[in-house]
Amino acid sequence: MSGKRVFYFASTLLVVVGILAGFIFLGNVMAYGNSIYNQLGVFSQVLGHISDNYVDEVDGEELIDGAITGMLEELDPHSNYLDADRFGRMQERNRGTYYGIGVSFDIVEGKLTVISPIEGSPSYKLGIRAGDVIAKIEGESAKGITREEVFDKLRGPRGTTVHVSVEREGHDELLEFDIVRDEIPILSVPYHFMLSDNIGYVRMNRFSATTSDELGEAIEDLKGKGMEQMILDLRGNSGGYLNEAIEVSDMFLTGDKRIVYTRGRLPDASEDYYTTGRGRFTEQPLIVMVDHGSASASEIVSGALQDWDRALIVGQTTFGKGLVQRQYKLKNGAALLLTVARYYTPSGRLIQRDYSDRDAYLSAETLDEIEANHEQAVADTTIEKFRTAGNRTVLGGGGIFPDVEVDLAYPNSEATTQLNADRAFFDFAPVYVSQNGLDAKEQDFDLFRRNFQLSDKDLSAFEKFLDSRELEYSADSLAVHRELVERSIKAEIARTLWGEPQRYQILIEADPELAEAMSLLPEAKLMARRVTDGEPGPVFDNN
Repeated sequence: MSGKRVFYFASTLLVVVGILAGFIFLGNVMAYGNSIYNQLGVFSQVLGHISDNYVDEVDGEELIDGAITGMLEELDPHSNYLDADRFGRMQERNRGTYYGIGVSFDIVEGKLTVISPIEGSPSYKLGIRAGDVIAKIEGESAKGITREEVFDKLRGPRGTTVHVSVEREGHDELLEFDIVRDEIPILSVPYHFMLSDNIGYVRMNRFSATTSDELGEAIEDLKGKGMEQMILDLRGNSGGYLNEAIEVSDMFLTGDKRIVYTRGRLPDASEDYYTTGRGRFTEQPLIVMVDHGSASASEIVSGALQDWDRALIVGQTTFGKGLVQRQYKLKNGAALLLTVARYYTPSGRLIQRDYSDRDAYLSAETLDEIEANHEQAVADTTIEKFRTAGNRTVLGGGGIFPDVEVDLAYPNSEATTQLNADRAFFDFAPVYVSQNGLDAKEQDFDLFRRNFQLSDKDLSAFEKFLDSRELEYSADSLAVHRELVERSIKAEIARTLWGEPQRYQILIEADPELAEAMSLLPEAKLMARRVTDGEPGPVFDNN
């Protein structure tokens, strides 16, 4: 598109928008409409001068996209313009499915390496496993392939077939697979398992269109295995669909209770959301784990369960994103996510944290400061305080403050961190599996999890493997951090044999925050008993 055509197109467009803006605001503040019209004229002039006179050729569409982005930066950090590509990817994530072969992958030294097959996917069913290298796709070398090319070649319509040739440790010849593409779920509840005979664990990493269904299935599965107490891990869950946050909260609450409410400038942006009275899991003692990365829908769930004293909230203060975005589809395939309201918990707490300083708002250090000043905030008379249904004090001011603060680092060391970065554990696991003749069909994961230990001979083999890869390490450091090294190798062996969920379970069992949460279950049990007995508390009558 030439500079003149860009100018004429933009000028015409802006005149139309300006006229519309005048009519839109006619019944409100006419002067404001005229001001916008005048500024749009200035914008049109600037765009024309750039198109005609700038030293380099310019892309008019990119300039307008940049102008839209700059305009939204004057609002709040969560009003966004998504171009067509970004909007498409967001829709795919939120739908929770795509069609393909079902592997998570990475490009390692130009090789397309399988990190893990997705459980239940076509690749999983055919026996493709972690550490496999996809050497050819449809007979063509995959050496040097880009991530975008992987998506283009491996994803496709449901029912179509793609042929891949796989390099695997311990096999001299390529393994050949014809994989029929199918629907691949992007799970929002990727892991659930029993931590003990009666304690269940559920990890939820997003709120997509399928989250409440996934959660219900996971909890029913755990109940069938004897679960009487539950830990719901929302750490790092940045949110998603509001209706799914409502559905999840509804599962755990009884009666007719307000879950969350929104208030905006326009009447249709102000709504109240209540339970249905059909809660399926209302009696089990429940702990919800949160951290600085828990935001939006995660805060709706944790805030509602805390306000109604249904769950003990454990971890760190949540992010504090309580702005409601409405999605407007645009003619160019893009979308505008525009903030139209704010979220409030049942007791009246505003979830949104102050964002007047945008850089500070997006900084993790700011959340650390909030956390450090928690005790001071409790005593500070200027901090707004609220009461839960059980008459406990909770703080306002943005985000959800946990009932019990826990901030414990996962055990690690410089040596294991570097080895992990060098992919030493990941690459060693297939070698170990091959050399020791391990087969997932002949192994029981629960027995492996409880009983498997590496011998001195195994650790010596690992050191020889590091030498063969010319990776730097200290034998003394490996000895000092033996427990960490063993767990890292064991986790990767589990991934090679069974998949990512089993690797995750091996690792999470060493999480000190999870251990602390488990120790608090007696307190959660007392809270659940008080809720079941229906002890009286404040009535939430705020607007």
